[in-house]
Amino acid sequence: MVSVIYAVIGYFFLLLTVRVLKRRAGSGISMLDFVLIFLIGGVIILGTMAQDRSMTNATCIVIAVGFLHRSVAWAKSKNPKIGAVVDGVPLVVLAKGKARREVMEHMRITDLDLEIAARGAQVPSTDQVEYAVLERNGSISIISRD
Repeated sequence: MVSVIYAVIGYFFLLLTVRVLKRRAGSGISMLDFVLIFLIGGVIILGTMAQDRSMTNATCIVIAVGFLHRSVAWAKSKNPKIGAVVDGVPLVVLAKGKARREVMEHMRITDLDLEIAARGAQVPSTDQVEYAVLERNGSISIISRD
């Protein structure tokens, strides 16, 4: 039973770590972040399993974490505030053609990131961008001027 409690604590710790690391411009995490998450996950597994390395204990932990994950996903779908805490909210980084520097600095987004997103949206220049939004998954949505 203690292992299941450790697994629940580890799940929320890993969720917090992913939440802090995951939202990057370019909609992906870097290889360094990926390695860090796996390393932390491995450490959590060692602490969770402790001395009981039986199949029964492992099965109970996997079921508990799976149930917890589904519960968090269900709670996100029922309550937008939980979704905002777990996944974050979209942030406007460029509004009416003007960059919101405080948001860009806080989210570590550069002008180059905006240029790359604009080109990906078939907009040749950021001068032609009306709005740029950093989405919850880390991608940048571009709305061009017409």
